[in-house]
Amino acid sequence: GNDSLDLPQIITVGSQSAGKSSVLENIVQRDFLPRGSGIVTRRPLVLQLVTLPTSATEEDYGEFLHVPNKRFYDFTQVRQEIEQDTARIAGSNKGISRQPIHLKIYSKKVLNLTMVDLPGLTKVKINEMIEKKGLDEKYWTKIYISFLIFIKKKKKKGDQPADIEKQIRSLVLDYISKPNSVILAVSPANTDIANSDSLKLARKVDPAGKRTIGVITKLDLMDAGTNALDILTGRAFPLKLGFIGLVNRSQQDILTNKSMKDAIKTEEDFFQKHPAYKGIATRCGSTYLAKQLNSILVAHIREKLPDMRSKLSAMIGQTQHELAQYGDPAFIGSAHKGSLVLKMLTMFSTQFTASIDGTSPEISTKELSGGARIYFIFNNIFGHALDAIIPCSNITNDDIRTAIRNSTGPRCSLFVPELAFDLLVRPQIRLLEAPSLRCVDMAFQELSKICHTCGTKELLRFPKLHSKLIDVVSDLLHERLTPTSTYVKSLIDLECAYINTNHPDFPGATGAMHELEKSRNKSRPKKQNENLKMNGINNSTMTTDTIRRTERSSSITSTTSTTTGTPIPTLPGTSPSKDSFLNYFFGGASRTDRPVLGHNERQQQNNMEGELESHFGNNFTLESGEDLFAQSSDKEDMEVELIRTLIISYFNIVRKTIQDLVPKAIMHLLVNFTRESVQNRLVSELYREDLFNDLLLEDSAIAAERTRCKAMLDMYRKAFVIISESL
Repeated sequence: GNDSLDLPQIITVGSQSAGKSSVLENIVQRDFLPRGSGIVTRRPLVLQLVTLPTSATEEDYGEFLHVPNKRFYDFTQVRQEIEQDTARIAGSNKGISRQPIHLKIYSKKVLNLTMVDLPGLTKVKINEMIEKKGLDEKYWTKIYISFLIFIKKKKKKGDQPADIEKQIRSLVLDYISKPNSVILAVSPANTDIANSDSLKLARKVDPAGKRTIGVITKLDLMDAGTNALDILTGRAFPLKLGFIGLVNRSQQDILTNKSMKDAIKTEEDFFQKHPAYKGIATRCGSTYLAKQLNSILVAHIREKLPDMRSKLSAMIGQTQHELAQYGDPAFIGSAHKGSLVLKMLTMFSTQFTASIDGTSPEISTKELSGGARIYFIFNNIFGHALDAIIPCSNITNDDIRTAIRNSTGPRCSLFVPELAFDLLVRPQIRLLEAPSLRCVDMAFQELSKICHTCGTKELLRFPKLHSKLIDVVSDLLHERLTPTSTYVKSLIDLECAYINTNHPDFPGATGAMHELEKSRNKSRPKKQNENLKMNGINNSTMTTDTIRRTERSSSITSTTSTTTGTPIPTLPGTSPSKDSFLNYFFGGASRTDRPVLGHNERQQQNNMEGELESHFGNNFTLESGEDLFAQSSDKEDMEVELIRTLIISYFNIVRKTIQDLVPKAIMHLLVNFTRESVQNRLVSELYREDLFNDLLLEDSAIAAERTRCKAMLDMYRKAFVIISESL
């Protein structure tokens, strides 16, 4: 990955029982690896060989990374530790684990090498067995089925996983796919080299064979009259790094504890005396393999040094940056505590302010944050909430008629009373209060969220200080929440306190009347035509002039009827007193404008009034809940329509004002006040000498991370120096 350096190392790959363990033990010249049937190597073993100087008096020893500060001089204990740690991580069910075991062996007999021993490749090839043995296919099929049943039973008892083959191949491919690795492909001589699993996998990741070296084991077990000379000389299977032949210790040698020195001597004698291999004896054997691997690894390292140097330089820079975020422990001394606290306070307040202003270097590209969220609240959430309010939706026409009549008392109004408009428009304005206060709460919550997200790794070193910083800023925000909410509520109170009907954007009664008159004139011809058709008059025979003359005559007869009290017939489908818009709001003639009645007419009127009083006194009562507006006049309907239009117009004016003033109030009283005073508040609350010791208690986890990071940085620098000197 980007956070690790892939060092050149030799990866040992081979099938089970190919002799991988024997190859490694021959190179180390020590018997230290676990042995047995089935999969013995179940975790990667990273083996580092370190050459001890010839003047050293110490014996050979091994060290495990998971057992620090302990040297294993007895290599039988090394084997036991490998087995125990394998069982501890990979379990006892023959499963494998990707977690490696790190082992260092210090010896005068080894060359500096880094090798990785991987689990052996496993595969059951029934078809190949049939071809080799030439036996009946049904016979081998029965054996194969019996084998599968056996495996299934073993699986139930917690033995080897069913997908072990895929797991091992995936693990091996992960290691040999790294371009810095050298592949040591081990194949036994008594199998077909063309079907070698190790060479197949090596060719898959290294098609040109530039970083693959072949090892042919068990040359002494080949059938009589056969040899692997063509393979060792590269004629049968070409590899750039070539093939090297080995003779492993036999099972009998292991059981009789034949020493590694005697085994190597026997191997040398085999190659020198064999008629096919004596010509290449100097290029065969474990000793030659160790020297060749050392030369190949050194050459490979030199080839990769420039790339490694560049990557190390980048890793040093990243680690230095990470270490700087954890802070310098030397800066916590008593002489520097005040400076450190002040530095942290300034850092926190700067980050808080930058998050609001949108100037923070750690701006998210996935979601809105900080000041952008506050803008979103103002322009989207708050704006949509106000737009969603429908004025007059909670007022019926009867509510408006009641308000009009209650505002006039016992009198009949000539004009629409303004008191009714004031009475009805105030509750509509109050509908803006809830979303306005909700906007204040959302802005407060967003500022609290910004406060909790502020803090660098250096600040997180001191959890108590970080907690106190959040508490102080949270208290400041709560202090500003009440006055901000009070002021926003007062904006609604101000709008309700004085209904300004002289506002330049308010159309007024005249403008509203004009609009209603226009809409009424548009719908009037349709109603007249419908009435004429209902009364059997053909509209096609009546001209426009005739209609106009009829309307004028109707107006005259209406006046005459009022004067004389005698009804005059009118044209069917027309309304004598409903064609003039002003008549709806100003009514007929007043009492003082009526003609003087004679004595007889007055006597007649008095008698009629007496009869009416008697009639209403006996038959008329006002019941609770009775519908008083079952038959409303056209004038009342027009008054209701006019009041509704005026309320909607005035509400829209107030809504625009509130939508503009509420965000301004929140920014001034809450956001800007907090961002401008947070530094002073933090200093006044926390910059006190008696609090320094408590605030600067460092988190143990952060201290451990800083120590680890510093150790990594030192290691990277040493490696960089070594590589630079090698170039």
